[in-house]
Amino acid sequence: MRVDGGLLGQDLHLGYHGKPVVQGASLRIEAGEVTALIGPNGSGKSTLLRALARLHHADKGAISFPDGGSAFDLSAKDFARRVTLLTQSRPTPSGVSVRDVVGYGRHPYRSRWRDDDHDGQRAIDHAMDVTGVAAMAERAVDELSGGELQRVWLATCIAQDTGVLLLDEPTTFLDLRYQIEILDLMRDLADDHHVAVGVVLHDLNQAAAVADRVALLDRGKVRATGTPAEVFDSIALTETYGIQIDVRTDVHTGRLTAEPFGRHLQRLA
Repeated sequence: MRVDGGLLGQDLHLGYHGKPVVQGASLRIEAGEVTALIGPNGSGKSTLLRALARLHHADKGAISFPDGGSAFDLSAKDFARRVTLLTQSRPTPSGVSVRDVVGYGRHPYRSRWRDDDHDGQRAIDHAMDVTGVAAMAERAVDELSGGELQRVWLATCIAQDTGVLLLDEPTTFLDLRYQIEILDLMRDLADDHHVAVGVVLHDLNQAAAVADRVALLDRGKVRATGTPAEVFDSIALTETYGIQIDVRTDVHTGRLTAEPFGRHLQRLA
């Protein structure tokens, strides 16, 4: 049975080979919400997400669940029943079918010596269905396009059936249709299944459209957190990204948009 979601990182300090990358970052990912991490390359978004998934050692700070329990007190298998991460890239196994790869997501529920995952097949079928890969279930994953493979790996994470789903740039390699479908799926998981979704996105307008809360990272620090309307400030975004960004709200639809422009891109009137 899936444990309800939610994850809290407090005062996290992260680095590589002694070089600080993230300093004093705190981030709460709530059950039933989509939290988007935005910021320029090198701002620490992916590192912070990996730390929340216990894949990057924290030099300082705490990671806990809503019940107050520490993420570091759980075994690897128990943690994997509560939190899963879709990374930017994974090695592609050779000659393995889509169905079998999606089945990898059931590893926290299977014993070493026997297959006692009674809910496994339902979870695998559901994950392939909602990600649109069911029709390719028997194909080898090393024959797939980049976009198809990205959806297979997302299906693997969904099959893991956790209360917290962390996604690092999940729309990479996807064409426009599947980008929108992945964003819709994130909302479905949060709204219909009470999953806590944390996602790194480069597209500011996608973040504004899909997220309940946004964290803006700037040079390893969380500069602002809140609703998209609270975080999407033209001055803050311009300073963070180093390029002029206008923020507008459509008077007819209420949709928030962020518009960057440069020497050859003019502002809209």
